[in-house]
Amino acid sequence: MLVTHVHWDHVSGLDSLRVPVWINEAENRYGADDSHGRVFRAVSQGMEIREYAFDGPEYLGFPASFDFYGDGSVVVALAAGHTSGSVVVFVTLPTGKRYAFIGDLTWQMDGISRGAQRPWLMRRVADVDARTVRVGLQRSIALSRVLQVVPAHDVAAYDSIPLLPSRFPSVTL
Repeated sequence: MLVTHVHWDHVSGLDSLRVPVWINEAENRYGADDSHGRVFRAVSQGMEIREYAFDGPEYLGFPASFDFYGDGSVVVALAAGHTSGSVVVFVTLPTGKRYAFIGDLTWQMDGISRGAQRPWLMRRVADVDARTVRVGLQRSIALSRVLQVVPAHDVAAYDSIPLLPSRFPSVTL
């Protein structure tokens, strides 16, 4: 499982999946040390944690990258700011359709279409570097012209993404 960041609403239930968790060093450290990592610490007990390094170049305006399969189909880009090691996950389907799963750079598509940040109080409580989050949001807005941007908390943003069972009938969600 590749997570955008380790806040509770993104990692709850990981222990039910029983699959390796892929995470970068900065986010793993954040999960271990920050009070916002409490749920991650609990659900990742005994799980296999696979730490990856940003060994790739700048990617679409984000400062560093990790090519998950080495073929450009899944590229993880550092988008720290919401947490120390939060990321954007870029996915290119075999059809050529491209997605940017931006985690919590914004919560709703409104944040992309109107350039709206999350509410002030939530930014203050949940972000480690608000300026860096704003920069990541601006990059995401620019990218929305050429690929589908998917904020983590907007169900409507997922509507056009093909469901796994349609391609893999033996897999149930």
